[in-house]
Amino acid sequence: MAWLYLFLAGLLEIVWALGLKYTEGFTRPLPTAITVVAMLGSIGLLGMALKSLPLGTAYAIWTGIGTVGTVIAGILFLGETASALRLACVALIVAGIVGLKLLHGGAGGG
Repeated sequence: MAWLYLFLAGLLEIVWALGLKYTEGFTRPLPTAITVVAMLGSIGLLGMALKSLPLGTAYAIWTGIGTVGTVIAGILFLGETASALRLACVALIVAGIVGLKLLHGGAGGG
């Protein structure tokens, strides 16, 4: 379950990072509420994952999922550039996430 919690926490990180764009400095109530709820959910799920996963691995994967997902969301929804170099950098982050998961091994915690 720890890996599932971590994955969901990463997805919520994407939601709140994207949501920040729409809060307009936290002046828009609905985007602000969605962003804050996603932030709390993301951190809560990360905390649950940390009960059985190493901090360094979990934190790196959490931020990696958030980073990659936010870049992809920016490309898809905000018209940000999808240059070959930018996508190559994203691929390096994905490789790091996969590497950490493989080095930690197993589907469970600990």
